[in-house]
Amino acid sequence: MGSMVDMVSQYEVDEIYSQINYNNRPVRVSPLRYASLIKWFTNWKTGIPAYIKIDMADQTTELVKLSEGIKYTTSEHLNRNIYRHLRFRYPTYIFDQLSFEIDEEGVPYWVCPVKKFNIGLFGGATVGRVVLCNAVTGETTDYAIEEVPQWIDRAYSADLLVELYDYYGALKHGFLNSVLGQKDCLETTNGYNYLAIDDDVWVYTGVTSVSGDQSNVGFVLMNQRTMETKFYPIEGATEESAMSSAEGQVQNLKYKATFPLLLNISGEPTYFIALKDDAGLVKKYAMVNVQKYQLVAIGDTVSTCESQYNDLLLTNGVKEAEKDTREVQEITGRITRIAESVLEGNSHYYIMVEGSEEIFDVKVGDLIDIIRYDVGDEVTLEYKAGENVNLVVGLK
Repeated sequence: MGSMVDMVSQYEVDEIYSQINYNNRPVRVSPLRYASLIKWFTNWKTGIPAYIKIDMADQTTELVKLSEGIKYTTSEHLNRNIYRHLRFRYPTYIFDQLSFEIDEEGVPYWVCPVKKFNIGLFGGATVGRVVLCNAVTGETTDYAIEEVPQWIDRAYSADLLVELYDYYGALKHGFLNSVLGQKDCLETTNGYNYLAIDDDVWVYTGVTSVSGDQSNVGFVLMNQRTMETKFYPIEGATEESAMSSAEGQVQNLKYKATFPLLLNISGEPTYFIALKDDAGLVKKYAMVNVQKYQLVAIGDTVSTCESQYNDLLLTNGVKEAEKDTREVQEITGRITRIAESVLEGNSHYYIMVEGSEEIFDVKVGDLIDIIRYDVGDEVTLEYKAGENVNLVVGLK
């Protein structure tokens, strides 16, 4: 907002946001709202001129300015209020949570799910239809849930999907079992997050027993457009336990853990957690092993965190180092060029040999005799071929 001086005093960021897939990138979008009733009165003719878009991968924030302002929002006060606008258009519909989305061209829309009651008058609520409202023009289109456009990512709210799965987990063996024996009764954990898979957004949450123990029996993915649900049986620590474990590694900094994502890192189910400061800014990242949640890696960047996590897996015997199956080759010739470099605190010599365009990497700590050689000296190198450089494993 601070990048556009003419807006900062008139509008503020709305609390409504949606996580969507936009041009194959996971982003969060949020509309602006009028800062006050007076600001609405002075700006209602032109509408709200922009919305906020945040890239979830690199955390970049963009204020997207529109050629024509958004005139149908939650902060309008008369007939252009989105709830009143929908009520006049569809007086018999009962709407679920509205979400703000953009299509592939960046045009803002309100996605308005219509509740469908499957049990009695108001029981067994799901979504039967979706009304799509252009936030600029107010034009609406009514779709059956099976016919919604592909770019829509949030026909089912996360809260509704979690509620439906809780019903399934508790009642799959009948109501009496859910109250008395509670055999195989499951429920979702406290919290959820989002995963962008292909062109859809999936809600992720853990699944645990109704007895409230501190372990998960698996996790579930639920598609917000189609309601498709997938359960993966993986036993391990709950998300809250993993969050506490990550916070314990940086307790001196008092960072707070966000609800984790479950990722596959080197074949191990792993919680990926962002650690934020009091201002809500991401300062560090953590990876926590699901089955051994005392294994925690912390890094300032995602790549650093992943590297440290892989090292932890190796040192704790969770995984074995990959065997190097490359053949050892040999080359003899005069040295035409030597360059020295320091990588991660280790000295390396990069050598080129007469008659070859290949580059050979010599780790000084492993092959200290390399310091005896200079340009023009003849050398025999034993090496393993690499993509960019060849790793030298012996000198003759």
